Amino acid sequence: MSSIIQLLPDHVANQIAAGEVVQRPASVVKELLENAVDAGANDIKLILKDAGKSLVQVIDNGQGMSITDARLCFERHATSKIRQAEDLFSLHTKGFRGEALASIAAIAHVEMKTKQDQEELGTHIVVEGSKFVSQDMAVLPKGTSFGVKNLFFNIPARRNFLKSDTVEYRHIIDEFHRVALAHPKIFFTFYHNGSEMFNLHPSSLRQRIVNIFSGKTNEKLVPVNEETEIVSIQGFVCKPEFAKKNRGEQFFFVNDRFIKSGYLHHAVMAAYDGLLKDGAQPSYFLYLAVPPNTIDINIHPTKTEIKFDDESALYAILRASIKHSLGQFNVAPVLDFERDANLDTPYHYKDLEGTTPTIQVDGSFNPFSEEDKPNRHFANTNYRKPESTTNWESLYVGLKQDFDEVETMTFENEAVTSSLFNSEEVEQAIHKTHQIHKKYIVNPIKSGMIIVDQQRAHQRILYEQFLTNITVNLASSQQLLFPLHLYFSNGEMQLIKELKPSLTNTGFVFEETNEDSVVISGLPINVSESEASLVLEQLLSDLQDGIPESSFSQNDTIAKSMARSLAVKTGTYLTEKEQENLVNGLFACKDPNVSPFQKPTFITMRVEDLDKKFAL
Repeated sequence: MSSIIQLLPDHVANQIAAGEVVQRPASVVKELLENAVDAGANDIKLILKDAGKSLVQVIDNGQGMSITDARLCFERHATSKIRQAEDLFSLHTKGFRGEALASIAAIAHVEMKTKQDQEELGTHIVVEGSKFVSQDMAVLPKGTSFGVKNLFFNIPARRNFLKSDTVEYRHIIDEFHRVALAHPKIFFTFYHNGSEMFNLHPSSLRQRIVNIFSGKTNEKLVPVNEETEIVSIQGFVCKPEFAKKNRGEQFFFVNDRFIKSGYLHHAVMAAYDGLLKDGAQPSYFLYLAVPPNTIDINIHPTKTEIKFDDESALYAILRASIKHSLGQFNVAPVLDFERDANLDTPYHYKDLEGTTPTIQVDGSFNPFSEEDKPNRHFANTNYRKPESTTNWESLYVGLKQDFDEVETMTFENEAVTSSLFNSEEVEQAIHKTHQIHKKYIVNPIKSGMIIVDQQRAHQRILYEQFLTNITVNLASSQQLLFPLHLYFSNGEMQLIKELKPSLTNTGFVFEETNEDSVVISGLPINVSESEASLVLEQLLSDLQDGIPESSFSQNDTIAKSMARSLAVKTGTYLTEKEQENLVNGLFACKDPNVSPFQKPTFITMRVEDLDKKFAL
């Protein structure tokens, strides 16, 4: 019987590996940026076209590669980061698997230019689908330029599964943020379709965070600093009042490597226990430094999941250090009613010793000299008593007093007690609706009764109102006495600019639109001033996977999001009039049976059904 097991060709193996390593253009950006950091570069440029689908180029001034290394780097499991298995337990670089460049070259057109500092000429290599097209010598600057064109050109199915440019660009922004935040001492420049998106000069960590997100971020940050034998924690957490509904600005770095950890996130949430609104998520930028031999990075090719030796101790230290920072900067409330905060010793003074105060004496001071006498300038002052005012009655001289006209006026003495209807014709209003557990509204009908879910019913009413305002007629808005200034990150501001026409139709009035903020001078009628930021945050959270291409889908998404944010919540007490308006408004809708999210809004119970319940 013949053998059936055989080794796969390299180009086939590379395509299989690429399916796991390169999932979208953002994966290419991540791998190339990390390679540039590992090469020791202090100036890195990222250039994109069409959200990375047409071009991803990373240019660095790192150490570069020799002719042999330039050819060998495209082979599978060829790496300069490790030499033996023991090196996996003392990693100080981003990459170590040696799969990224081979995987990228298998599914794209790759052009690489590299040169070492001591060499006179560099190397120019072109690879298409794992096939080397050319290799030449060229005059190049020090460093490496890596260009990736036409991603997934030989795997059309994968290319068709890519999302819109807006979505793919947002994923690239996320990867760029993660690398730029981990290395604030590196100069990063980011261009997209010829426009400069970021220009991040080397700076402190706090300044790098402010430069990436917005100037308003500076006042939100609370520093965290803790040194222990197990872990060293540095970074910033945001004040509870700036917490958002979505989990956008949340970053964990372990040894300058971005990771995702639900366990550590729970530790942060535990530190904020009692300080956050329901469903709010705090922002944080936390940098953990642990011994390399206590973590395992080699779990997934993306290297964003890490296993720790002692997770429980890490959990406790992280939670305690954040609690300490929140308390130290008077963010967390203190239950000491007799304590005067002005008498507290600042934290950085706790180890300082007291010093004897110095006394300064003016030896030339003479209290008996004429020059130093107090109030001497009043001695020659002529004080004059103000003249008495004239009689107060003179103020009213010349006023006309029409006593005769007042005497001739007639007034209606009898109160009007008549009514449009006779008292016997007026029927007493019957209470038709009842609220149960502040969640359901029961309304009797001829055949039995209906039970309405108040939250879903209100969502349906608001959804149809907003959709009509956006698509048919312009909604009316209420003008604000003082305009609202709302601050957002760069990615969120791009979304708002794209949604601005639709939001204007719903009733928002934008006075200004800046790079990191908007000024709103008018709101829809059913949106209060305190709800404006919540409505926009919920809308941005719902659209984080991208704005639909068709205008109707976009308007539909906006109407659904605003309806969900503004609908009356479960647990809200409604008056009789509000209950009746809600029920009447629901059945005036085009489709009252389901909410905008396809959930039933009411159920009907007939009298026969109730009779069956009581039947013995």
